[in-house]
Amino acid sequence: MITTAMFGSAALVALLGTVPAEPDDLPATTEIVVIGQTPLSDVGEGALRYPAQTASDEEIEAAHAVDVTDYLRRMGGGVFVNDVQNNPLQPDINYRGFTASPLLGTPQGLSVYVDGVRVNQPFGDVVSWDLIPKSAIRSLSLVPGSNPLFGRNALGGALSIRTKDGLSDPGFEVEGSYGTYRRRTAEAQAGGKIAGGFDWFLSGDYFAERGWRDTSPSRAYQLFGKGGWSDHASRLALSASFADTDLNGNGLQELRLLERDRSSVYTKPDTTKNRAILANLTGDHTFSRQLRLSGNLFYRKIRTRTFNGDINDDALGQDVYQPDAAERAALAAAGITGVPLAGETQDNTPFPRFRCIAAALLNSEPNETCTGLLNRSVTDQQERGATLELTWTAPLARMDNRLTIGTSYVRSTADFGQTSQFGYLTPDRGIVAVDGDGAFADGTQQSDDAFDARADLTGRTTGFSVYGVDTLKPTDTVQIDLSARFDHTLIRNRDRITPGGGTGSLDGDHRFQAFNPALSIAWDPDRRIGVDAAIARTSRAPSAIELGCSDPESPCRLPNALAGDPPLDQVIATTVEGGVHGILRGLTWRIGAFRTNSRRDILFVADDTAGFGYFRNFGGTRRQGIDIDGRATFGPFALSTHYTFLDATYRSAETVNGAANSANDGPAPGFEGVIDIVRGDRIPLIPRHIFKAAVDWKLLPALSLNFDMVAISGALARGNENGAHQPDGVYYLGDGGTRGYAVFNLGTDYHPTRTLTLFAQVNNLFDRRYATAAQLGATAFDARGNFVARPFSGPVIDGERPLLGSTFYAPGAPRTLQVGAKLRF
Repeated sequence: MITTAMFGSAALVALLGTVPAEPDDLPATTEIVVIGQTPLSDVGEGALRYPAQTASDEEIEAAHAVDVTDYLRRMGGGVFVNDVQNNPLQPDINYRGFTASPLLGTPQGLSVYVDGVRVNQPFGDVVSWDLIPKSAIRSLSLVPGSNPLFGRNALGGALSIRTKDGLSDPGFEVEGSYGTYRRRTAEAQAGGKIAGGFDWFLSGDYFAERGWRDTSPSRAYQLFGKGGWSDHASRLALSASFADTDLNGNGLQELRLLERDRSSVYTKPDTTKNRAILANLTGDHTFSRQLRLSGNLFYRKIRTRTFNGDINDDALGQDVYQPDAAERAALAAAGITGVPLAGETQDNTPFPRFRCIAAALLNSEPNETCTGLLNRSVTDQQERGATLELTWTAPLARMDNRLTIGTSYVRSTADFGQTSQFGYLTPDRGIVAVDGDGAFADGTQQSDDAFDARADLTGRTTGFSVYGVDTLKPTDTVQIDLSARFDHTLIRNRDRITPGGGTGSLDGDHRFQAFNPALSIAWDPDRRIGVDAAIARTSRAPSAIELGCSDPESPCRLPNALAGDPPLDQVIATTVEGGVHGILRGLTWRIGAFRTNSRRDILFVADDTAGFGYFRNFGGTRRQGIDIDGRATFGPFALSTHYTFLDATYRSAETVNGAANSANDGPAPGFEGVIDIVRGDRIPLIPRHIFKAAVDWKLLPALSLNFDMVAISGALARGNENGAHQPDGVYYLGDGGTRGYAVFNLGTDYHPTRTLTLFAQVNNLFDRRYATAAQLGATAFDARGNFVARPFSGPVIDGERPLLGSTFYAPGAPRTLQVGAKLRF
């Protein structure tokens, strides 16, 4: 940890000492623009304030990034990744300890916008990064803090993406690449202007790979088009995008199995298929030098299908081996042969199946005798909405003044259905489904522990907002932004399985509203130095999935089950931050501090590695830290560094499940129990130190090298919220967290002609083995990879036996090489 901080400070000192002395006239590119940003404002309008970060399509292209998340992973200051899904197009993006994730069960704390459309999905507020076409991105901006102008989920910040058009990107471009693990990519784009003020733009993206882990192929298609018209006062543009993806992400792996074979998987399959369309009509009209109107109207539709094979954790500790007489009779009647008459035990049967098959036929206890579950879900979502902004620019009391007032309306529906089918585990970690009256987990099994994992839910969310921002300039060097937003959200859930409300029903009507203000001040007494400060508050209402899964007595398998639960409260986050920035001897730098306090934070408390858990409001959390940024160019070198110290802690005492935590209050080691969180305990999966550095070296006019490094300190595992887990090597394995790591990447570009570029990219240059996330849980396997239902013979307490707890890791990808070519004409 200390070395990371020292590295960040040393890098800045090195930059300071090597850059040339500053000239008398600073170039225009060093000027800092300051204006409050709204979802509809454009980066090109100078709509950014420190410490917001921006990137152009040229910068994303120079990094040879696979998609926007790959760029943020390597270049975004304060950004780190949890590869929980272990798919390059499905990472959890974290900024200052807040997350935008494609995975249900991850509390969302960042808003993501594309051309003014919030693309967090209605059901769970998740972000499917695979639906955003990289070739269509013109620019992105990462706005920090609890900015109320970005509405729901902007607890820790917002990512705003702008797309290309025929005016900004005329011409034609084709790109293709091939690399390790049979990764193939292709991109094409074309745009231009035609008579009458019209312009057009088209692009397409293709991605496919075998994947570096077992049984992990993925492919993605993305298409984008935009047509526009403009004159001296108006601009209209209609864009449409389509995406079709089929992704495999095999998730976490137990530490012993990971050590034996880093490419192995815990269970399979783990498939997510997305198909989506988005249409967006944007426009603006300038009535005069003082008055401007802008807005958008959008519609989108998303279908998501998942197919996951998981361990049935209810079978752990049970007798899943030798069938009894009734079960053997049922198997014989079904024509199943090879059933042992006696003697099948844990020692001689590493992958049992006969008791599971028989129990499904008899509808007796498949929930206890089947070692696997096949979980299927389908989610259909539709969303439509509009935003309108009016901007008035005119002096106020002899001060420069710009006032923007906006309103938005969004209405969405989500239909979610899921089933869980019992099955048995095979030696290759697959799950074979069984048939019979008891084949599905519908609660009808003749067992005291039968559970119903079905869901058939319709959720409707309606949101109405009014917001405004007023930018005042009392002097040429001082700017003040006053902003506020009022949100009114209605969520209506209807259960098709158990309608009517009451115990076990998902029916519910929920209403949330909040008024959130913000104030920011910037003082730039000299072009060489400036000061910025802000205080802001925002909120987010619980999503339909969170409202349906918040009872610790009835945990949900995500995304595969819901339960009728007590309502959750909306989260309130307040951010205070400030910093000093400037230019010294050619170095553009900033040092800042931030603190975000969240009340009633919604966190997911995991029960096991298969996804069982529940959402709950915590009393309070805090994420605070320091940012240090530097950027300089001298001669053929361009350098940048980002360092973030991040302290993320609980601010109130809580009690949560700690089944695989050695410090739980269970009756004996290996048994379930709870753990106590005290004020000051660290939040899992959030590292304290994040350091990034990049060097771009132009060796020759036609040849350049790009070198970047990402260093992340260790973080606690989920399930180790108290930080007290201690492995004993018998009942508990693993440290209960990830270790720090540094990954180096190298790229090169060669331009043999003005129209042709040849490139290569090596990621994880030194083939470092590392993990980006971890979770505690009971393991179903021994060190050889054989299924073991009862790892310990005793003690037996209340009919339960101890289980073996371990640490599961999200392994980072090994060294990869990608080579390709790009042609412009």
